[in-house]
Amino acid sequence: MIGISDVAAAAELIAGHVVRTPTVPSPGLSDLLGVPVAAKLELLQRTGSFKARGATAKLLSLGDAQRAAGVVAVSGGNHGIALAMTAAALDVKATVVMPRSAPARAVGIARDAGASVRLTDDMDGAFSLVTRLRDEGLTLVHPFDDPLVIAGQGTVGLELADDAGDLTDVLVSVGGGGLVAGVAVALRARRPDVRIWGVETEGAQAMSEALAAGGPVPVALSSIVSTLSAPSVSQLTYDHVSALVDDVLVVPDRDAVQGVLDLAEHAKVWTEPAAGCLLPAARRVLARVGDGARLGLVVCGGNATTGDVLRWAADFGLR
Repeated sequence: MIGISDVAAAAELIAGHVVRTPTVPSPGLSDLLGVPVAAKLELLQRTGSFKARGATAKLLSLGDAQRAAGVVAVSGGNHGIALAMTAAALDVKATVVMPRSAPARAVGIARDAGASVRLTDDMDGAFSLVTRLRDEGLTLVHPFDDPLVIAGQGTVGLELADDAGDLTDVLVSVGGGGLVAGVAVALRARRPDVRIWGVETEGAQAMSEALAAGGPVPVALSSIVSTLSAPSVSQLTYDHVSALVDDVLVVPDRDAVQGVLDLAEHAKVWTEPAAGCLLPAARRVLARVGDGARLGLVVCGGNATTGDVLRWAADFGLR
């Protein structure tokens, strides 16, 4: 388990390399949900998501031999973008392994940044290939099973604690669990009374299944939300979430896409379904906690094209 000192150290390490994104009150979301809402806009990172934080913390911590070996990562999209762009800025050779279901835009951005991109048939295959490349000598930058990466993601929570008003509940998207683990460490130290809720999509519910089973288990992936699609969480992220997070909610893909449309219309931000899932989950949280709630939403990323969103909306019959 990492602690608040690890997150604070990561914040000092990555300062100047990542954007200190704003936390803003959202009148549109407040009207939509009927309670005060503050949004932490991680989609404003240069890489389009919070993933830049953990990748930067890891890369800046590498020794000369590790840097010289080159780095490798597995990704459903956003971690690959972050690693490729950060590695290019630090003059480190990067390889990114993605499933063919990863967004074409993410593949293109990683390649354009100079990374070698390897595609596999599915996410299980991507994790298997990245393990082999690590064993062949590349330095692994894991998307969530790494204390340094979790500490880097936890800097989101430090900034949220400093910049948000008086919150009662914070909602955080969950893939492999690195973001919610790090944010929970920071918030439990800085705002111990705040309730913390993880949010997954159906068909990418690795953390909720782990919580039900008492530890990480493999899950069958079917969600359209590739950026949340980890084949399992790690023991490290499971331990943090089981100890620090109040609950993990699971919402349908359709509702996550509707959330993207609602965020565009009411919050005036362009997100991806990994962030859109927060809105349907917020309604469920409000039904559980009752009056007086004040919500914080970690808007984790915006790396979806208009074409992606319009296609998903058409597939689900949304307008």
